[in-house]
Amino acid sequence: MMADAHARTGGVQDGMALANARAILPTLETQPAEPDKDARTLHALANWCVRYTPWTNVDTGDDPDRHDGLWLDITGAAHLVGGEEALLRDLGDRLDTMGFENRLGLAETPGAAWAIARFSRASPAAWQNRIIAPGEVADTLSPLPVEALRLEPQASALLNRLGLKTIGQLTGLPRPSVARRFPSRQTGDAVLTRLDQALGDHAEPVSPLTPAPAYRSRARFAEPILATESFEATLDRLLDDLKTLLEKDGVGARRLTYAAYRTDGGVSPVSIGMARPTRNPEHLKKLFAGKLETIDPGYGVDMVILNADIAEPLDDAQAGFAGADAAPQDGPAFDELIDRLSNRLGTGAVRRTMPRESHIPERAEQSVPAGTPAEKSPASWSQVGLPARPLRLLERPEPIDAVAEIPDGPPMMFRWRRVLRRVVHAQGPERIFPEWWHDLGEREQVRDYYDVEDAQGHRYWIFREGLYQDPGAKGPPVWRLHGLFA
Repeated sequence: MMADAHARTGGVQDGMALANARAILPTLETQPAEPDKDARTLHALANWCVRYTPWTNVDTGDDPDRHDGLWLDITGAAHLVGGEEALLRDLGDRLDTMGFENRLGLAETPGAAWAIARFSRASPAAWQNRIIAPGEVADTLSPLPVEALRLEPQASALLNRLGLKTIGQLTGLPRPSVARRFPSRQTGDAVLTRLDQALGDHAEPVSPLTPAPAYRSRARFAEPILATESFEATLDRLLDDLKTLLEKDGVGARRLTYAAYRTDGGVSPVSIGMARPTRNPEHLKKLFAGKLETIDPGYGVDMVILNADIAEPLDDAQAGFAGADAAPQDGPAFDELIDRLSNRLGTGAVRRTMPRESHIPERAEQSVPAGTPAEKSPASWSQVGLPARPLRLLERPEPIDAVAEIPDGPPMMFRWRRVLRRVVHAQGPERIFPEWWHDLGEREQVRDYYDVEDAQGHRYWIFREGLYQDPGAKGPPVWRLHGLFA
């Protein structure tokens, strides 16, 4: 069981049996553990802590079922809130207001911060006593118990039985001597690794819970806000700030997220995506129009952050003498139209066709969201050396009844959708072999495609599937219509 501050005041300790705890504190109130709910709450807090730094994550240690801590890498971020002590004070005060008991620690290494937060005897109000100054990690950790190194319980118990109860006593021994005191080399190496991590002799990077944004701009409010008009006014300033950052590096944003951080610990984000990188504030503001109204301010928002989640190179282009009205169809104006439609109707509602690596006609293209960049496709539309393709392909080739003068020749007439059509011109065949490397269940057959024209001047793309001379065929060849020429 886990004890809160009131239970510990009455003598109850973490891990104590419930019967023993009730004997010590008869008025003890208990609640069943809800680890899944704890995990969701801790992940939500980690996302909320992005207000301080994008490098936040949940501390589960070596036990994925443990959910009782957060990592924050505030390198280069503390000055945004007035320094390290001010950041700790602000974070602690907000967690207290939300009802979360907390102990904070700050140090050069994650291991040292973990130790000072959980094992320092300093009062929670003494923020400066839980900040380890650069170069003082070893001296500060020396009097702390070996449990502060995040060791396995068995390893900690063995060190205590050997009389090594503090980190200082452990660091005072030669490393080979420490390793020999454990029954297995693996356990001894694990203890030394934890010691090195805490002292900064072994790297321990902290990965962010979500990918850190490429660029970000933020705004804080003296008082929590609730009105959508305030979000819109702040967006203008954040877009201008972000544009300056993007211009400096010659890039544009492909995806932006406007996140509102609430006083109750919640985060309400809205995102937009662009077909091509841009840093035009007017265009981006139009894409956010209508989305800001969906933000749930809760009991008030005291900070908003605009993140450029994806940024790509963007070269500055000079407009021609004809002006913007003469822009080509695939120019900036067309891209902005695609952006507006995609963000208003949904990413999947506006689509484009992209090539795919296949010589089977119905597999040679794919439908993707309109904002998908062309470089995402490994194929190209190049058809050098191929006969002309029809403007329209049917979703599925439709069977037709065809009469050919010779078995392997083009049809003389065919019936499609109950209408008999007489062929006056034919070109082909273009033979397309099946893709044997795809396991599609039934064995595919060779296709012979013909470009035919009927007496009314209509052109069709038809093919014969199978060969008359194929001994392995399941039946005679069949004719199908696959496309229509303009």
